Amino acid sequence: MEAIAKTKYLKGSPRKARLVIDMIRGQNVSRALSILKFTQKRAAQPIAKCLNSAIANATYNAEQQNIAIDPDDLWVKACYVDMGPTKHRRRMRPAPQGRAYREQRHYCHITIEVTSEEKPKTEKELKAEAAKARRAETKKAEPKKAAKKDAAKAPKAKKDEAAAAPAEEKVEAAPAVEETVETAPAAEETVEANAEEVVAEDAAPAAEEAEKTEGETEAETK
Repeated sequence: MEAIAKTKYLKGSPRKARLVIDMIRGQNVSRALSILKFTQKRAAQPIAKCLNSAIANATYNAEQQNIAIDPDDLWVKACYVDMGPTKHRRRMRPAPQGRAYREQRHYCHITIEVTSEEKPKTEKELKAEAAKARRAETKKAEPKKAAKKDAAKAPKAKKDEAAAAPAEEKVEAAPAVEETVETAPAAEETVEANAEEVVAEDAAPAAEEAEKTEGETEAETK
């Protein structure tokens, strides 16, 4: 539902009125009224009256067409200020040294159009939606990337395990070498015992011979 309201022959220059009308363009009706309420410009009050008239026209047209609308759903679709007539609006302002300056007074026409249609998205909103879509895509792509990384790391892990297995075997074989080293003194002891036995066996005949020679010498002396 659309409705238009116009205010004609408003005293004031259109340039000053455009400063106010630009603040409510594209805004929601309730927000536009609050902006005009707290704007300290002379044109704010007439523009607010024109906006209220446009809202009333929209609700009236909806009733005539048996359409239910909420006034809070209306927003300012278009608003502009046109220049009014300036004929017979010249005034004289006193100046120094008895002179007079001529002033040109202005009129302006205000037009406001409101609608209940869906508001088109601005460039900022479109950029924000595009950014959200990109973030969602990146979040979806993260698990896939993680799975690919895990798949790439799996062969490397297997290779590392295979390389670590022989090292563990070597480490386990080290105590056996120590055992062999520890058994070395036992072998030395056996060698010494065998040597002592051999020496004892060699010494036994020598002792017998010595006893015989001593017996013979004693017999000769007798």
